Amino acid sequence: MKHPLCKPLLSIALLFCFFSVTEAQTPGAAGLKSEYLINPIGIDNAHPRLTWLMDDKTQGAAQSAYQLFVGTDSIAVSAAKGNAWATTKIASSTNLAIYSGRQLKPFTKYFWKVQLWDQTGKKLSASPIVSFETGMMGMQNWKGSWISDNKGIAVNPAPYFRNTFKVAKPIRSARAYIAVAGLYELYLNGKKIGNHRLDPMYTRFDRRTLYVSYDVTAQLQSGKNAVGVLLGNGWYNHQSTAVWFFHQAPWRGRPVFCMDLRITYTDGSVETVKSGTDWKTSLSPVVFNSIYTAEHYDGRLEQPGWNTANFDDKKWKPVINRAAPSMNIVSQTMQPIRAVDTISTKSVTKIDSDVWVFDMGRNISGVSQITVKGDSGTVIRLKHAERLNKNGHVDQSNIDLHYRPTDDKDPFQTDIFILGGKGEETFSPRFNYKGFQYIEVSSSKPIQIDKENIKAFFMHSDVEPIGTVKASNQTINQIWTATNNSYLSNLFGYPTDCPQREKNGWTGDAHIASETGLYNFDGITVYEKWLADHRDEQQPNGVLPSIIPTGGWGYEWGNGPDWTSTIAIIPYNIYLFYGDSKLLADSYNAIEKYVNHIDELYPTGLTTWGLGDWVPVKSVSPVELTSSVYYYTDATILAKAAKILGKQADYVKYTALANKIKNAINAKYLDTATGTYGKGLQTELSVPLYWGIVPENMKSKVAANLAKRVAADNFHLDVGILGAKAILSALSDNGYADVAYKIASQETFPSWGWWMVNGATTLYENWQIDAKSDISLNHIMFGEIGAWLYKGIAGIHPDPEHPGFKNVLLQPHFVPGLNEFTATHKGPYGNIVSSWQRTGNGITYKVTVPANSTATITFPAGKVYLGGKPLNNPGLYKVAAGSYVFEIK
Repeated sequence: MKHPLCKPLLSIALLFCFFSVTEAQTPGAAGLKSEYLINPIGIDNAHPRLTWLMDDKTQGAAQSAYQLFVGTDSIAVSAAKGNAWATTKIASSTNLAIYSGRQLKPFTKYFWKVQLWDQTGKKLSASPIVSFETGMMGMQNWKGSWISDNKGIAVNPAPYFRNTFKVAKPIRSARAYIAVAGLYELYLNGKKIGNHRLDPMYTRFDRRTLYVSYDVTAQLQSGKNAVGVLLGNGWYNHQSTAVWFFHQAPWRGRPVFCMDLRITYTDGSVETVKSGTDWKTSLSPVVFNSIYTAEHYDGRLEQPGWNTANFDDKKWKPVINRAAPSMNIVSQTMQPIRAVDTISTKSVTKIDSDVWVFDMGRNISGVSQITVKGDSGTVIRLKHAERLNKNGHVDQSNIDLHYRPTDDKDPFQTDIFILGGKGEETFSPRFNYKGFQYIEVSSSKPIQIDKENIKAFFMHSDVEPIGTVKASNQTINQIWTATNNSYLSNLFGYPTDCPQREKNGWTGDAHIASETGLYNFDGITVYEKWLADHRDEQQPNGVLPSIIPTGGWGYEWGNGPDWTSTIAIIPYNIYLFYGDSKLLADSYNAIEKYVNHIDELYPTGLTTWGLGDWVPVKSVSPVELTSSVYYYTDATILAKAAKILGKQADYVKYTALANKIKNAINAKYLDTATGTYGKGLQTELSVPLYWGIVPENMKSKVAANLAKRVAADNFHLDVGILGAKAILSALSDNGYADVAYKIASQETFPSWGWWMVNGATTLYENWQIDAKSDISLNHIMFGEIGAWLYKGIAGIHPDPEHPGFKNVLLQPHFVPGLNEFTATHKGPYGNIVSSWQRTGNGITYKVTVPANSTATITFPAGKVYLGGKPLNNPGLYKVAAGSYVFEIK
């Protein structure tokens, strides 16, 4: 017999489902973010950017107006009232607003929502209510002292810090704000706070130091509480010695921190538990830690409960006050590093009685974790590498090139774990990461170990994936996946070159890969942080170092315009992809100083300053040609930025400079009779084509020469990283997408596919797998192909006249050799889809344009049909938001 309540409950459930589905289908605003983050806490920007997208699947959906409500009372905001900012109904289709209400107060939570009207003037459903919370909003609001232990920079063990405090009243909320020179882990009542890794992000510590904010309301308890901090060296106290001299950085010191734990009680009173001389310190079991090499841990030195309230700390020492590392302590408003994926061991091989080699099945950045039992004092070494020797041991010869150890106590990429002997023990580094696929485990005493005892964590800045690529060619799919793996492996709060040998913020690698990153990941917060690093590192005369941040190395080598054009290229790419000019505005003076300095040094418009086409296959192109092209690019971006920002005189000035550079390049390198640059090498032809140097009336001739050159090279690459950035788009943008695809899909040397068929799961540093040098197996500098798959096959481009994909430029190429191809990109207005498939009598092309945006489609030759009807002007076809299916015959 059925329960008498079953039927009513079922009806209620069905009714709930109906309203849930109906609500989900109701058009309105969605995806609300503050400073490009979801409900962030601890922001310092007095004018935060508020963004949203229009969730409306209706064909032609567009926003005609919006209204914002911002306030400290969520109920009032829900009722369309905002005590901080309430705009009028603003007739605009923009989805980015800069907060312009009452002055924001520190330590305050603000709620906001946006009301939209559609293209017919209809008022849509109000958005969900979201929030942002301010942090310190200025140095004057810190209460804690900067403290450390009294040890020097040469002391290896990481220090513990602790303090206790009482909570006597009911708590409304609690926030922890912690600023650190070095790295840290924060604990409350024995529990680690948050899931971030390697906080705070690396900066030029003596010019800008970051603090991180946490909601710790749930971690506090009535009565006695304990707060604990473990400090690591990071880049602040770099003890390992290598060719970049980070151990001689001007900021170097024993790690130090400042913390305010701000408790707001239900009666409205506020108490701040702060760092100071009432804290105590002790050395920890982390007996050595280096961000560059590895971490050593002695389980015999553990102090169980060190971060709990009732721990006996009588033997602990007093702390000392220290000077702040800089006078610019600002919020870390960005996606954090996390252990994003857990990777199980693929296979294990026993080499001898006390040595095992674990294969994780793929190359990653991150750390390993071991769980094992053994006698107290047993020394376990975990050596990480990207490849194996013929004898089965791990081989580090490709990644230890620049390490210059002073002794054998700091082995490269080798963790050391000394067992405490108290049953099953687990170790994983806290203040280090590595690049590896293989782990060689050795033990000083017999232990039992198997596949399940080792796992790895893929670590990187946890940026949201916003792009997908799927092709009928599996090698292309592998290349796209490997490119993303290398991009993420080299994103640790700043873009790096490789996660093992260097971990340096090489500028050239980063601007070359920036479009690949932006098509695939929501990385604006990382790039904005890194461009602030650029501004911190720039010399008064405009010179930038080749690696950023730096301890001082790189101002004298590797930093010509072909590398340090990051200062211009990345802010402009952010503008194109997000439609946000803030980074361009913030970087404008730095770009101008940089361009002016090159102009002073090289008044002819030609510059020989640079590294050139790094790691070429065989042919070497002139440095003067490639560096002058990047100099032109910087001047052009500066002129565009001046126009965008309303600096008319600068626009005229730098447009003239750009033209001078272009004319100088063409006068020296372009043979107008033949349409050839220099000797007609792949890089010499593709770089001027890609970056807009070639005169309009010569483009077809130069492109034809490039296609002929590629054919003469058997449709294989003959480029270094600058040529690899340019060649695919130089071809596909100028009528030779089929040739570009032949290059991209090659599976023999030299090619991206050659790496794939030889087992690569990431991109390499050299086309030659057996090269004697420059053979890291996880580099992103050849990663432009990841962007080209979106640009050159799917044809998804931002429109410079309507940036942020407000208008999407779609220029698909239905290349021979592919039967189908789909790319999606979630831009600021929503998901863009460009998908094509061969049919019996032509091509079916499917397009999705998100609400509140448009698209301009350029079709290849052929008759184009929409809904069975031919298009009158298919060469340049404009569509509103919605989904479309075209037939090309």
